[in-house]
Amino acid sequence: MVTQERLFDVDDVWRLAHDPDNENVRFELIDGELFTMVPPGRRHGLLAVEIAGYLWQYSKLHPLGEVTTDSGYYSEHDRHTLLGPDVAFLRYDRLPQPPTDNYVSVMPDLAVEIRPPFDTLAKVRRKAEVYLRRGTTIVWLVLPKQEGVEVWRQDETGQLRSEFLGVGDKLSGEEILPGFELEISLLFPKKQD
Repeated sequence: MVTQERLFDVDDVWRLAHDPDNENVRFELIDGELFTMVPPGRRHGLLAVEIAGYLWQYSKLHPLGEVTTDSGYYSEHDRHTLLGPDVAFLRYDRLPQPPTDNYVSVMPDLAVEIRPPFDTLAKVRRKAEVYLRRGTTIVWLVLPKQEGVEVWRQDETGQLRSEFLGVGDKLSGEEILPGFELEISLLFPKKQD
């Protein structure tokens, strides 16, 4: 007899996340499979704050949407996938209304994932694919060891494409954040001798 594993959904994750026994545990969900995440390290946190800060400054000058950190996002058409990008931007015209305290029922326009030292590149790239296949336009995979960012998009044929930007390059907000640019060197300043 074959036993099928239980598929989790966003309501299950909400209950698990609010269980006192899981106080310091973060959960994500991909195709019904539940993943637990350990708290990130210092460098990870600093990069997330830095990127969120630049996006927040932009959003104050150009009120097109909102910037979040570590918030849960899912597609209303797929309640079996829930991701919590390190930083995200979602345009106001796509925000579900009215606002709730629950997870956001639409994937962000821009998702930023910072690769933890214990995750493989394949794992973070898989998350980029999940975002893009469920409605995200741009994914920035920040790679601290390489001091760069892989920018992921889905082209008009549905193919996923990436490009690596290093310290001499600039991130662009493209059509999501018109005019936004961020020099990669600001994220990875030269070390003091």
